[in-house]
Amino acid sequence: MRRGDDSAGWLPGPDELRHSNLAAMLRERGLPTYDALYRWSVNEPEQFWAYMLDRLQIRFRRAPRQLLAEATDPVRARWLPDARLNIAESCFMAPPDRLALLHDSEDGQQTQWSYGDLERLSRRVARGLQQRGLGAGSSVGLVMAMTPEAVAAWLGVVLTGAVVVSMPDSLAASELAARLALVPCSLVLTQDVVLRGNQRHALYGKLCDAAAPRCVVLRRESPATAAALRAGDVAWEDFLPPEGAPTASALPASATLNILFSSGTTAAPKAIPWTHTTPLKCAMDGHCHHDIRPGDVVAWPTSPGWMMGPWLICATLINGATLALFEGAPTGRPFTSFVQRRRVTLLGLVPSLVKAWRSGGCVDGLDWQTIRRFSSTGECSNAADMRWLMDCAGGRPVIEYCGGTEIGGAYLTQTLLQPAYPSLFSTPALGLRCEIADARGQPAASGELFLGGTSIGLSTDLLGRDHYAEYYAGTPHGSDDRPLRRHGDEVERLPNGYYRALGRADDTMNLGGIKVASAEIERVLLAEPGLLDCAAVSRAPAGGGPSQLVIFAVLDAPATASPALQHRLQQRLSTGLSPLYRIAELRVVEALPRTASNKILRRQLRSELQQTAVAALPSLPSDR
Repeated sequence: MRRGDDSAGWLPGPDELRHSNLAAMLRERGLPTYDALYRWSVNEPEQFWAYMLDRLQIRFRRAPRQLLAEATDPVRARWLPDARLNIAESCFMAPPDRLALLHDSEDGQQTQWSYGDLERLSRRVARGLQQRGLGAGSSVGLVMAMTPEAVAAWLGVVLTGAVVVSMPDSLAASELAARLALVPCSLVLTQDVVLRGNQRHALYGKLCDAAAPRCVVLRRESPATAAALRAGDVAWEDFLPPEGAPTASALPASATLNILFSSGTTAAPKAIPWTHTTPLKCAMDGHCHHDIRPGDVVAWPTSPGWMMGPWLICATLINGATLALFEGAPTGRPFTSFVQRRRVTLLGLVPSLVKAWRSGGCVDGLDWQTIRRFSSTGECSNAADMRWLMDCAGGRPVIEYCGGTEIGGAYLTQTLLQPAYPSLFSTPALGLRCEIADARGQPAASGELFLGGTSIGLSTDLLGRDHYAEYYAGTPHGSDDRPLRRHGDEVERLPNGYYRALGRADDTMNLGGIKVASAEIERVLLAEPGLLDCAAVSRAPAGGGPSQLVIFAVLDAPATASPALQHRLQQRLSTGLSPLYRIAELRVVEALPRTASNKILRRQLRSELQQTAVAALPSLPSDR
């Protein structure tokens, strides 16, 4: 419960100190404090992960004889090198009659499945793929909303040994096409429409526009109104064979499980492979840092196309809890009422959702007393918003959770054994050592955060890119005199030992909880007639909170600067990239600052924004 003044936030109570997963772990290991557990996890990583694999009861077809190869070299280190498993099998360890998922949609449909129900449908998906010759070595696209069928589809592809190629359902057709070109798929699992804001948005049609390969289409529309399928495409019900028991492929732990896309600092998205070890990081973070236990009901608005989608599946199911899925927009009263109706105990979110709920009165009159904790990820949070959110559930804590697709979870987070301060992180994630360096590569209290050592969950490969160049080239050495791993976030360590996130150190930004490169936004906007040049940068609003998008524009004639221009640019951004990105401000300048090699100096623009001293024409009002 919450105690003391607002600055104290939340303090652990008897339940957390006696009955949480971490409390049990301290008793089992004979450790006095969380700090002692953390030190053990980074000083003896093989012992720590052997303990976690046993505690999580991970199913192996061939148990590892060696936990870690090349342990002294973080660049070449490999986990579970001789093990064989299929991680989907560890998602079905709960009793078959236990509740696996709850599902509500904006149009009033409600569903609930047991673990047995979910496993049966997942195995039917696997059998349908195998009957079409797809399995180990195949790539299967997944472009769906976070529905029960999407969960079964993800698990079914994994059971076959094929690779899930996840793409967000919110992307424009051109962006879907770009990702399909990067990672060609033999088949795409999708649905005809997506429900959002009481409207139906065509999804299958976007894939047709993207010239996607063969599709299996889950119909959400009635047969009378459903769009006709292309030749070769098949409806979901016709794809699924009768119930059977397909053989689940046992694979090396290093085998690719899922390919997710995350924007880098160039226009092309990064294709990041997850292996069958990555969900172990998801499950550990869920178990230790979010205290997910059997009986928990976990809701987290996301999509299979973003890392939190597969994270949610694995962290919830491996820990034997229940998924609560809402099909529709999470910004309004239907979603917040769903949280009450389904008695959610862990609610995950991006901070911009909290702002929307607070300003719209979406939680007024609701009873959220079943919530034991919140979790916030994807962007920097605002302390006032987080304090308001805590009050919505009677003073429950917010687990701040900062990481990335390349990590399979977080590097900075919180525990239920430590006080929770709004918008602050209490600890590095178990198993990960974090070091902060200034611009000269020297240890500092504020600067770029790097990862030291190695851990299960860290990526070891990128498709079409040099993994070493992306994460290790030119990084400083850490306190153990070994290379540190770059992640790209700036962080401040406070005098009390807690951490505050300061935003991206490179030219990638988080908008609405989604990582996007400046170059991607600029490419779309530069198609606007009369726009000669532009730069997309993010700024942190006064008082903290989610990053805001600011566009610096060079026009062929200043007279064209008007509110209508910002509206047109917003339309281009929504249709050409994603409707989730919003332009907070448009600034017109005579020229953009550039290096001698003609690269835009975005850091200079960000600095000028902070100082509010840009030599520009008057800012145009935000397009709402």
